[in-house]
Amino acid sequence: MRKIDIFNHIFPQAFFDKYIENGLPDIGKRVKNMPSIVNLDVRFKIMDEFGDYCQVISLPAPTIEALGDAKASPDIARLANDGMAELVAKHPERFPTFIASLPMNNPDAITKEALRAVDTLGASGVQIFTNVNGVALDAPEFTDFFDTMVKRDIGIWMHPARGANMPDYKTEPKSKYEIWWTFGWPYETSAAMARMVFSGFFDRWPTLKLLTHHMGAMAPYFEGRVGYGWDALGSRTSDEDYTVILKTLKKRPIDYFRMFHADTALFGATAGTKCGLEFFGEDMCMFASDVPFEPAPGLYIRETIRVIESLGLSDASKEKIYRTNAERFLQHK
Repeated sequence: MRKIDIFNHIFPQAFFDKYIENGLPDIGKRVKNMPSIVNLDVRFKIMDEFGDYCQVISLPAPTIEALGDAKASPDIARLANDGMAELVAKHPERFPTFIASLPMNNPDAITKEALRAVDTLGASGVQIFTNVNGVALDAPEFTDFFDTMVKRDIGIWMHPARGANMPDYKTEPKSKYEIWWTFGWPYETSAAMARMVFSGFFDRWPTLKLLTHHMGAMAPYFEGRVGYGWDALGSRTSDEDYTVILKTLKKRPIDYFRMFHADTALFGATAGTKCGLEFFGEDMCMFASDVPFEPAPGLYIRETIRVIESLGLSDASKEKIYRTNAERFLQHK
């Protein structure tokens, strides 16, 4: 059964040499110690283990806007996307397409680069992160970008963004023990999803195609809070009237959360995968591994396949998760 890995990461060599090799904070140490994040020989050897398997490639963290200011970021994004397009052109069986990176800190350049990557370079979607240097994605400067992506039916991949500089407690200068990653990244994704829901994204753009990394983060596990809890929005707030927001929404909050797509990149978590599939439904979930961020080569791909195969799904259901849902999501006008 063919498997399309919808969310995994790679650096084009030229981009890596210019922006990554000299070191980065937080995840930079891990990035530098992963040969398959840039070395194709190592990567292809891992991929060969899994038979009819291919990868839709995208950049990992850091964000484009973390590498340069608003003036520099369009050129940084162009270098990344040109490099990704070159990888796809050279290795179409391995990498059938790529997901474009964007200069999100330059509102005038976001949509321009997205359309260049899709229309000229052949990208099948775009990647955003859960905030833009601390700015929420429902800020007005991003409205035109989302509007264009929906009109063109272009899928959006959303990756979490949070670093150790965001402390766990306000009395401390930084997050300890990599809590910013383990629990912070799922929180980031969940918070971004909530902002979109309550800002009316899906009422304005009901056909929005947005893929949430790591199986929708916290939303499936906290179904009760997302559901009945947010049905009482405003009951826990004294200084602002949130109850009026519920009156403006056409659906229950939880029904909007189910409109996001999700991937299986849970590092072999059986209970989490089952929970996410039940929450979103098999038509909204896609196979992804998050390689190469794994403690041993091929481990995340192997473990993700093991989990999917252990759930007693029909062949038709597995076909959706492994392949056909991704093929549909990758299509655009």
